[in-house]
Amino acid sequence: MVKKSVGQHRDANMTTRVLVRDIMNSPVVSASPQDNIKDIAIRMKEERIGSIVIMENEKAAGIVTDWDIVSNAVVKDVKPSMVKASEIMQELHTIEGEEGVTEAARALRRHGIKRLGVVYKNRLVGIISASDVIAVTPDLVDVISEKAALRRGEIGRSAGNVSGYCDECGEWSDLLQFNEGTFMCEECRGEAGS
Repeated sequence: MVKKSVGQHRDANMTTRVLVRDIMNSPVVSASPQDNIKDIAIRMKEERIGSIVIMENEKAAGIVTDWDIVSNAVVKDVKPSMVKASEIMQELHTIEGEEGVTEAARALRRHGIKRLGVVYKNRLVGIISASDVIAVTPDLVDVISEKAALRRGEIGRSAGNVSGYCDECGEWSDLLQFNEGTFMCEECRGEAGS
C-alpha cells in the first residue's frame, strides 16, 4: 500500500471526499430535440426540476433549463408551443461520477453554469446542480474545520474520536486518527503497521 500525504491527495483542499455520484440526481429526465418548450416546461413542473436533458439517438445533445425557457421564449413573447428544444438548448457539460464535489463546484464556476451531467462509463447517469453542492457544503466545512483544529492542537480530545472519510481507503470511519499528514481508519492503520 502506497501512503499518500494530504498534499498528494487527489483533492488536497478537501481531505473528506464526497463524490459526485453520492449527491447526484438520478434518473435523468429527458426530452427530444423536437419537443416544444411548452411540453418541456409542463414536464419540469410535474417532475419538480429546473432542467431537462435533450437526448438524440440515446446520447445527450444538450440541456434546456428554466432560465433558457424564460430568456428565449417568455421575454421575447414567443408562444412556447412554437419553439423546439433544439432551438434553445445549451451544451451539457459533464463530470465523472467518481470526481469529488469540490471538482464539481470548480467546473460549475469555470463554465458559469448551474448543472452538470454526471457520466459513468461514457453514459449519462445523473445530474448534479449547484444547489446539490451547496446542500452538502456546511457539513463538509464542519468536518474540515474539526480536522484543522485537531492538526493545530486546538482540540484537546483524541484524534481517534474524529469521524470522516479515511485518506487512505476513502471509507467512512468514526475512528479516524491523524498521523503524518493523513487521517486513517483503524483498518488502514493496522495495514500500515504490518
